[in-house]
Amino acid sequence: TDTAGAADPSMPPNPLTHLSLPDRSEMQLQSEADRRSLPGTWTRSSPEHTTILRGGVRRCLQQQCEQTVRIVHAKVAQKSYGNEKRFFCPPPCVYLSGPGWRVKPGQDQAHQAGETGPTVCGYMGLDSASGSAAETQKLNFEQQPDSREFGCAKTLYISDADKRKHFRLVLRLVLRGGRELGTFHSRLIKVISKPSQKKQSLKNTDLCISSGSKVSLFNRLRSQTVSTRYLSVEDGAFVASARQWAAFTLHLADGHSSQGDFPPREGYVRYGSLVQLVCTLTGITLPPMIIRKVAKQCALLDVDEPISQLHKCALQFPGSPPGGGGTYLCLATEKVVQFQASPCPKEANRALLNDSSCWTIIGTESVEFSFSTSLACTLEPVTPVPLISTLELSGGGDVATLELHGENFHAGLKVWFGDVEAETMYRSPRSLVCVVPDVAAFCSDWRWLRAPITIPVSLVRSDGLFYPSAFSFTYTPEYSARPGHTGVPEPATDADALLESIHQEFTRTNFHLFIQT
Repeated sequence: TDTAGAADPSMPPNPLTHLSLPDRSEMQLQSEADRRSLPGTWTRSSPEHTTILRGGVRRCLQQQCEQTVRIVHAKVAQKSYGNEKRFFCPPPCVYLSGPGWRVKPGQDQAHQAGETGPTVCGYMGLDSASGSAAETQKLNFEQQPDSREFGCAKTLYISDADKRKHFRLVLRLVLRGGRELGTFHSRLIKVISKPSQKKQSLKNTDLCISSGSKVSLFNRLRSQTVSTRYLSVEDGAFVASARQWAAFTLHLADGHSSQGDFPPREGYVRYGSLVQLVCTLTGITLPPMIIRKVAKQCALLDVDEPISQLHKCALQFPGSPPGGGGTYLCLATEKVVQFQASPCPKEANRALLNDSSCWTIIGTESVEFSFSTSLACTLEPVTPVPLISTLELSGGGDVATLELHGENFHAGLKVWFGDVEAETMYRSPRSLVCVVPDVAAFCSDWRWLRAPITIPVSLVRSDGLFYPSAFSFTYTPEYSARPGHTGVPEPATDADALLESIHQEFTRTNFHLFIQT
């Protein structure tokens, strides 16, 4: 919707904020080529540039034309030694989603007749890689049933010559024709020499797995890499897939709750705990199960210690009859089934398992980058893509400001509330501050507003590149008695008087922040 300033000629110019800065003319950017600001300087686009962008931002919000790059990977990687190559397991995967990937190129970008194949190709390597073919793996994207494009780097590894304790994966995306779309980085990955065999201490939380974190489970028969299968979800059912793996949220469950209705608990997961696995993508869950430590193909029933990365474990269904070995989660080729274990004849606190009931557990990470190139009038890469982590509101009334915390911020970014640009200050690569636009910019009848208005928060680069976010800002009015007269008051003839009335109403407004899930 248009702002009150556009709908009502009596409104003062630029009704988007009510921050009065001295010498504002000195702050106007002189040209698009000089759109860089020093940290601590308030900036706003020129009115002409804002007008051009505004219609495009509105279309982006209405048509959902974003493109999303999602990288999923393990939290730890085992180092290779000598000529041995320990490929990352589970392998790093890339998903491309969003309607923006399916937008047909314009006439000036149309591909040559007869040219077929994917519109984007990817190359993944380690952040220290020199870029040679041996250190970078090409990703061949394939279409998924849910319309996502999927690519997997199956042969990445880190050698013992690399002495770092942490590294990142680097994904380079190139559009058909050779144009660089951008370079995207994963989260930090910890390097370990081998799975820890000693009892974990909660002082070393790097390798412990906490309740609410995300994990992957895989099974490897007779320690053969080619036999690796990953616990996954396909068509609403749990499967053991040789191609794709799923990330599951691992919750400590309450043993007194019914299936599907459990209050999650905090803390680190220990063997012997009742846990529940929830698929992060579909929300499908397995019933609560007891997680057991595995040693020499036996489930240890009396171990109570924190679970560590790359440990062997088994998942036991509760309610097994006394004296029996218990029932465990097991795979049969591609199916997930139940396996009846046998009690160990020599030790009562152990149960004999088969290979298919022994799973390796590892923590996983994911990072998501969203953008839309439909507004951009540039061939520059879309990266670095800014990521917002939290919002922090300060003040109220005339000087309500919102601080955005995150990463990859730079001085060429402006904060937008819906289709309204906010005056923005760049502080650091992790902090942007903006002035909250007046509620009148979103509702012409704002004086008698009695219902909250929620406005999406997004970022726009100076060249028109649009970055949506999962955050929104909600204007929530106080519920006070409306004045006795029912008629709408006459608009003030003096612009300053009207602006002052906006300030008074705005001062009585409460603000709340919501994260859209």
